[in-house]
Amino acid sequence: MLHVAVVGSGPSGCYTAQSLVQQDPDVVVDVLDRLPCPYGLVRYGVAPDHEKIKSLQNNLRTVLEHERVRFLGGVQVGPSGVPTSRLRELYHAVVYCVGAATDRHLGIPGEDLPGSWSATEFVSWYSAHPDAVDDGFVTGARSAVVIGIGNVAVDVTRMLARGTAELSPTDMPQAALTALAASRVTDISMVGRRGPSQARFTTKELRELGTLPDTEVSVDPGELALDPAYADPSGLPAPQRRNIEALRAWAEAPAREAGHRIRLRFFLRPVELLADAGHVSAVRFERTAPDGRGGVTGTGRYEDIAAHLVLRSVGYRGVPLEGLPFDTTTGTVPHDAGRVLREGLVAPGEYVAGWIKRGPTGVIGTNRSDAKETVTSLLADASALVCEEVPEDPLAALRAEGVEPVEWTGWCAIERAEAELGASLGRAVVKLPDWQSLMNAAHGNAL
Repeated sequence: MLHVAVVGSGPSGCYTAQSLVQQDPDVVVDVLDRLPCPYGLVRYGVAPDHEKIKSLQNNLRTVLEHERVRFLGGVQVGPSGVPTSRLRELYHAVVYCVGAATDRHLGIPGEDLPGSWSATEFVSWYSAHPDAVDDGFVTGARSAVVIGIGNVAVDVTRMLARGTAELSPTDMPQAALTALAASRVTDISMVGRRGPSQARFTTKELRELGTLPDTEVSVDPGELALDPAYADPSGLPAPQRRNIEALRAWAEAPAREAGHRIRLRFFLRPVELLADAGHVSAVRFERTAPDGRGGVTGTGRYEDIAAHLVLRSVGYRGVPLEGLPFDTTTGTVPHDAGRVLREGLVAPGEYVAGWIKRGPTGVIGTNRSDAKETVTSLLADASALVCEEVPEDPLAALRAEGVEPVEWTGWCAIERAEAELGASLGRAVVKLPDWQSLMNAAHGNAL
């Protein structure tokens, strides 16, 4: 049997495990994750009100319940955990599917002011990631600026405008629900440095903003007109054309009274976060203009937008994993069709898939074909890899070294505890928000 470790249980990790057991009946897979819960960004990145996308967990669950796949949660790989070199001694092959774990920064003055956060930190909070901090995101805030025009930016904008009635049926942790229910944020600006034809959000996500109760969405027609493709979008791909149509409808709609106001702004580049009494109070933007080459250039004209809360959503970035090579320019591990390269040479038995392989691009389904490419490479190498001597059961070796993973039964116990918590609060399933409660539930202790 070929013993393979897959590090990471998000979509790329699960699709890698699935492809391995589907293509070769002589492969067994251990899926390791730092967290005691599987599914990665499907659990901790998809907005709680997006039940259809979250239901993808059911497909990933089928993979992890396969008879030749074993989930081992709560296993740290790298510093303070199992070294990558030790994994190579325990398994014939290791596939790293560790994603892109940090955010890109704006690199402007004031970015680290209190009240300024990455969108991922905000998402982690309302998604109950055990590493999240509850630092009063919306406390005392009346206005918010979301920097970015992709789907994550749309998600956090929508969550700021959602009401208790829409959020209560979700699995949002109780503390986040309580805080958002008490939020006094009424004005939200979502701002991009480029034009509408270059926005990264999907039309479905964009249009959702217009369905929010007691919410007005507005767009400045003058900003839309700065985009050369706005007047005649016929040459754009269909998704961008649909985006333009949705934005045009809002730009032409008459103003109305509403409890929340969402303003979509374009051709504004953040240059500084301004402070009042040591807390962010506004974002200074420079007006940009198309440069004729698909980018934008500054115009030297500036505008300040008031904000007690700033969320930057300008992309993800991979981080180095101790023991693996890393390209700091791309934020990825160097590879050839998924085979890890060390100083240009293939490192036998080491592979990558997902964002750490290709960068933070594509949608969830993109990970399926990406994983297949890596698995094709791995199985082509299998005859040489299987000749290596590894323990018959790597889990026994890990336990002998003090590692106590949360196995599938432990994860099922967490699920039961979250269902019980929800029932006690008069809600559906409610996520456990911290390490202690998760580990207590996994090991059958009382909450």
